[in-house]
Amino acid sequence: MRQVSSGKFPKVRMRRLREHPVMRKLVQETHLSLHQLVMPYFVLKGKGIRQPINAMPGQFRFSTDTLLKELDKLQRNHISSILLFGIPEKKDKTGAGASERGGVVQKTVREIKKRFPDLFVMTDVCLCAYTNHGHCGVLKANGQIDNDKSLKMLAQTAVSHAEAGADLVAPSDMMDGRVKAIRGQLDQHEFTHIPIMSYAAKYASSFYGPFRDAAGSFPGKQKNAPQDRKSYQMNPANIREALREIELDIQEGADIVMVKPALAYLDVLREASQRFHLPLAAYSVSGEYSMVKAAQEKGYLNEKEVVPEMLLSMVRAGARVLITYFAREMASWKSDLISCK
Repeated sequence: MRQVSSGKFPKVRMRRLREHPVMRKLVQETHLSLHQLVMPYFVLKGKGIRQPINAMPGQFRFSTDTLLKELDKLQRNHISSILLFGIPEKKDKTGAGASERGGVVQKTVREIKKRFPDLFVMTDVCLCAYTNHGHCGVLKANGQIDNDKSLKMLAQTAVSHAEAGADLVAPSDMMDGRVKAIRGQLDQHEFTHIPIMSYAAKYASSFYGPFRDAAGSFPGKQKNAPQDRKSYQMNPANIREALREIELDIQEGADIVMVKPALAYLDVLREASQRFHLPLAAYSVSGEYSMVKAAQEKGYLNEKEVVPEMLLSMVRAGARVLITYFAREMASWKSDLISCK
């Protein structure tokens, strides 16, 4: 005869909702979809180039033709958004090449749109890869960043990207007033439909090292140039300042606001998601990617298990758009944490 429970502790058994895999899916609170992922790419001029990035195993610098082959595979794997970074042949003190109609980003966007009209193409708007001093703005003679002169260059760059066919522009420079300047120029050139995803809370982080190797954008390359970007990127200790930056960018016309880096700044993501009602992006940066790759190589962890968990934490904190160098690989992983729907 079956015994009847006396009703003593534990009456509430949380494991009942974890026992069956279908039940676990039914009650899952946070969902991670491939359609939330944005894959960054580095593009340079030339042909037949697929150049490995030493500091970022599994990532490459592409010429336009080889990138098109890469994107053909990417789309078949349900990744529908990319973010382009340009690596120019020449640099100068003002970053003038960033806005050239025949620049590497502009040319690549045109070719992508011919071949993949439905692929959503975002472009990074900054000057650091185009300046010979490696900074995100124009330098004064005394080595200080000329904020207002930089705004003009950034706005021209954004317009050139929109003219080439970019679906969204993403200013990453952290100059004061850049969103307003870019929005004004886009609207003046009848690109009122182009959204701006602002790197609103971009911290002066040590997690950017591998990216700077990939893009050739280390600061302080010229005499009198500051050796870091602390005069315009944010102090990692500050969160109230981040919320002010985000609020200002929203007032200036940003459509999506970003926190960068992501993993060490989940508290900033959470605060921003609770305070503001715009889509929030998180950039899981190069240092986050390379740390996981190094640990995977050593056998310390399994990246196929760790990466979805990392990205879920960002979504749980409030992010809806996830920029990650793992996007391409995640499309091929069979994880019960990822959906392609």
